[in-house]
Amino acid sequence: MQQYSVSEYSVPHRGRIVTGRLFLPESQNRLPLVIFSHGYNGSQTDFANAAKLLAGHEIAAFCLDFCGGSVHAQRSLKTTDMTLFTEAEDLEAALDAFHAHKAIDADRIFLFGGSQGGMVTAIVAARRVRDVKGVVLLYPALCIADNWREKFPKEEDIPDEAELWGMKLGRAFFESIRTLDPFSLIGDYSRDVLILHGKDDDVVPLSYSERAQKIYPHAELIVFPQEGHGFSPEGDRIVARLLLGFVQARI
Repeated sequence: MQQYSVSEYSVPHRGRIVTGRLFLPESQNRLPLVIFSHGYNGSQTDFANAAKLLAGHEIAAFCLDFCGGSVHAQRSLKTTDMTLFTEAEDLEAALDAFHAHKAIDADRIFLFGGSQGGMVTAIVAARRVRDVKGVVLLYPALCIADNWREKFPKEEDIPDEAELWGMKLGRAFFESIRTLDPFSLIGDYSRDVLILHGKDDDVVPLSYSERAQKIYPHAELIVFPQEGHGFSPEGDRIVARLLLGFVQARI
């Protein structure tokens, strides 16, 4: 296996700082890279095992913490100021930073996103088609806007703050997605996409990934029969191997 280093890496932008952990193989060559985006109230540690697997095969990995995206991570933005679009800005800032990184091959940068991070990844990939070699989405939460519109049918129903799964969201989060239709955006990404989803997911219905697979020009959907939202350890190991294979086939 390839030797690699692990270090903290920060990207300042828009008055805040995206922090994360960079897994960098020891190589004289410019390296392919996967940028990992965690889900709602997650952190950079969520996909560390997958990042280690990639690094051991001479593929760099960056696991970021979204600003305001978790009570477990950095605090450069309040969770009540975070939106899908501030997270998209964070991911784009990381993408820009690694396009300029001397150890990274800017033409071989991939994105991986889980749950809400999958939704954000899909948005950024559609904006930055030429800059993203390929995309892997793990149970992407393309249902977020639908869910909150159902919760708050009218704009006057939106509270200043609401708590979900131990984290507070602010009015900006809900207002920013009132008219969001991710399916009108994501199809702009014309390169290869791999979608991974559990059949028993009770948070993000499989139907959202099935619809996405039809909208993307080049997408494969793999359904895990006995997995839900958040895979088992064995499911996570399979995801990591599928990600590795996806990247290796395109570099």
